[in-house]
Amino acid sequence: MSDAIPQSESEETQELPPRRSFFTKFLAVVFGTVVGVVPAVAGVLNLLDPLRRKGNTGTFTKVTTLDALPDDGLPRKFDIRADLTDAWNKTPNAKIGAIYMKRTGPKEVVAFSTICPHLGCYVVSQADGSYVCPCHDSEFNADGSMRPMNARGRETVSPRPLDTLETQVDSEGNVLVKFERFRTGSVNKIPQG
Repeated sequence: MSDAIPQSESEETQELPPRRSFFTKFLAVVFGTVVGVVPAVAGVLNLLDPLRRKGNTGTFTKVTTLDALPDDGLPRKFDIRADLTDAWNKTPNAKIGAIYMKRTGPKEVVAFSTICPHLGCYVVSQADGSYVCPCHDSEFNADGSMRPMNARGRETVSPRPLDTLETQVDSEGNVLVKFERFRTGSVNKIPQG
């Protein structure tokens, strides 16, 4: 009889390690999954962050007053300012872009993006109201249309005219602009979103 007791203790002892081993492996898998999933979720959220942000793109922003735009038909450069929010900071009245604006009538205003549609360089307004891109010598007329040839006799490389922006003049004489950025290098005017 003394031999039977040690065998049963021996059997119990042999059964316990596999149970402990299973529980240890189970906890390791759960812990490993949590440790792996948390950074993966954080990475995906970081990757999709621009889609979650609510920017001022596509909303009308007050830029200036109608009285500040002279009747001479020449463009004036204006900064576009708005509250900028990222994941941790809120910056009030931050510069988010710039535009050229000019009067075309008593209460009519036209606005052009300062970004060349070719590769995104900033265009410069000339004394005659035309625009030049200093990066690749694209030239644009005062109405934003492309010049087929630039002053050096080279073909304009921009795929489209300057991008126009929607404008409104409210009852108080404030000029509002719907500021948007568009894809460069495309024949079509496609908002970046």
